[in-house]
Amino acid sequence: MFFASDNAGPVHPKVMERVIAANTDYAMPYGKDPIMDEVRTEIRRVFEAPEAAVYLVATGTAANALALACYCQPWQTIFCSEVAHIHEDECNAPEFYAGAAKLTVIPTDDKMTPESLQAAITARTAGDVHSAQPGPVSITQVTERGSVHSLEELRALTDVAKTHELPVHMDGARFANATEALNCTAAEMTWKLGVDVVSFGGTKNGCMGVEAVVFFDPAKAWEFELRRKRGAHLFSKHRFLSAQMAGYLQGDLWRETAQQANANAAYLAEGLRKAGAEFLHAPQANMLFPRFPRAIHRKLHEAGAKYYLWDGPLDGPEDSLLAARMVCDWSISKEQIDQFLSQF
Repeated sequence: MFFASDNAGPVHPKVMERVIAANTDYAMPYGKDPIMDEVRTEIRRVFEAPEAAVYLVATGTAANALALACYCQPWQTIFCSEVAHIHEDECNAPEFYAGAAKLTVIPTDDKMTPESLQAAITARTAGDVHSAQPGPVSITQVTERGSVHSLEELRALTDVAKTHELPVHMDGARFANATEALNCTAAEMTWKLGVDVVSFGGTKNGCMGVEAVVFFDPAKAWEFELRRKRGAHLFSKHRFLSAQMAGYLQGDLWRETAQQANANAAYLAEGLRKAGAEFLHAPQANMLFPRFPRAIHRKLHEAGAKYYLWDGPLDGPEDSLLAARMVCDWSISKEQIDQFLSQF
């Protein structure tokens, strides 16, 4: 009954098989391994972007921070949602890697809107030496509240950015879950809508620890290589990053595991609805925010369930409604979900 995070699940056997297979003989370090050639080819296929520059790092924070730094000068500001991972959960890493550039946080409890983004950008006086200059726009897909931007919503945001000639970054830690939720291609959700660079997540969806940074403008390649090395994120035994991503891409496993995770969340959400739970945000991918009485939360915790309480402590009035954050990964079984629901 583990719903704390998709970070906590096991590595998919097919990914692990590729890692084990890579652990033989010798391979050139620092991304010169032959498996990385396979990864580049596959990611370019997946994104329908034959000229894309593709790089691997071990963490989502590194992927986001280094990618944004390539598009942001120290005197600029990055526009993002108030609940974006780069704002809430990365300990100022984007600001650090971008030379102390600031974040302009757009107030929202979930998605940015084109209107709020437009207002935030125009509030910055471009050309005024006393003001932080407008910089990249960062969009989280899936959002940190479990919502998925539709293609139309993404287009509306990128249109605002492009009107102001600003680059667009996509934090795709749960990129696969979003493409499955929208039943679209990777290209349709990125460069075809005006996204310039994407963090293509693997860790939350069956990998051990690997994220790809995909630049649709290969002119950014050399800068990223320098920033990755300077930032201490260039792995020596890079083949073990390459092997994970190769296994993740092979046979479109990345879509299969995302489909499983989303289906698990949908099954859990349906059971919670039948049990009378409310939702802070409509479930769309693999992250849920249900609300139900504190007494049931206490019972679930006593039974060994793992998830995060969202808006209050476990101690308090039994009948008070208390929200939770629950995330499903690919590996959770229906039996585990049924065991969880049986506590209601």
